[in-house]
Amino acid sequence: MILFFELILALLAGVIAGTISGITPGIHINLISAIVISLVLSLALPISPIVIVIFLVAMAITHTFVDYIPSIFLGAPDEDNVLSILPGHEMLNQGKAYDAVVYTLYGSIAALPIILLFSPLFFYFLPIIYPHAERIMPIILLVTSGFLIYFEKTNRIWAIIIFILSGILGLATFALPIKESLLPLFTGLFGISSLITSLNKKQKIPKQKISRLKNIKIKTKSFFKSISASLLASPLCSFLPGMGSGQAAVIGSQLVNDLNRKEFLVLLGSINTIVTGLSFITLYSIGKARTGVAAAIDQITTLTIPDLVTITIAMTLAGILAFFVTIYTARGFSKIISKINYQILSAIIIGLLIAITFYFSSWLGLLVLTVSTILGLTCIYSGIRRTHMLGSLIIPAIMLYIL
Repeated sequence: MILFFELILALLAGVIAGTISGITPGIHINLISAIVISLVLSLALPISPIVIVIFLVAMAITHTFVDYIPSIFLGAPDEDNVLSILPGHEMLNQGKAYDAVVYTLYGSIAALPIILLFSPLFFYFLPIIYPHAERIMPIILLVTSGFLIYFEKTNRIWAIIIFILSGILGLATFALPIKESLLPLFTGLFGISSLITSLNKKQKIPKQKISRLKNIKIKTKSFFKSISASLLASPLCSFLPGMGSGQAAVIGSQLVNDLNRKEFLVLLGSINTIVTGLSFITLYSIGKARTGVAAAIDQITTLTIPDLVTITIAMTLAGILAFFVTIYTARGFSKIISKINYQILSAIIIGLLIAITFYFSSWLGLLVLTVSTILGLTCIYSGIRRTHMLGSLIIPAIMLYIL
């Protein structure tokens, strides 16, 4: 009975932590996970490992619901939702940022039963499939990357250049003695670079409309079109190293006909939650951590089947709570965003991200942050999709298998 109440408290604490990490630019769940695990291991806290696991799982799932708020309202994404910037900001400029967030929520809430559907498949078949896939993993990653570059509509040459440069930057970053190396890397590539462009545009945010939930509609055909795309792409990117929500979204959108803004936002929300949820099943099935949170869990315990059942229940409950938390949080953002000087806000966020990077990653982190920001700006001004910068993960993963 005591353990039950501890699990409930861990679930609620995880939802709160995921909300904070989701709305705060630069504070990623990987960072919080690393801090939590460091405290648990160094202080030898008398807490059951499954309690820590449920906290981390609830935080991760909640984060996938909430983290579109800063992406859409502030243009400050993390690596999992970089593609939401364009359609999200278009709707922000039309006074419909709240609607944009709700469309991602439709996808995220639909992802919960999809995770339940795929969990048994991952449980039984992934251990059979993965050893064969692992032998040709570099080829799979290269083919997938080539697929993403081939479907670049603006400039394939620039896509190749950015992909390669990002890979070199990733290799250099991981070779340096930097704590939380992903923080400066992705903060520069996807965060500060976006905020700098916002400063240059001198953007003024129009007053935002807050529609009733029942009035924010998407056609049934469009909804299932988006969900079908996520069903096709998410499982693949859930166990491939270096692949994540961004690549899954591009692959999914190419496997179906062109998606409009609403459909694309639903797709993004769905994929982000599915990839995160399935990462825990992947950890159990093949012993590979494909997300930072899964890696943190792997440090403190070896998952069992009863743990997986508990995790599945926790994901479902956390997702339902996160849905409503995100709605109320997005409403609050909608009420105040037009009253704020966007340039000053962007400058403050840039300063905050630099301070966070220095605190966790020191001077070398600032060096990586500077280089990654320049590369991020180059990508933006070249007009290509920013998912090509995820070569910073894919190329190191390829080199890891080759060497």
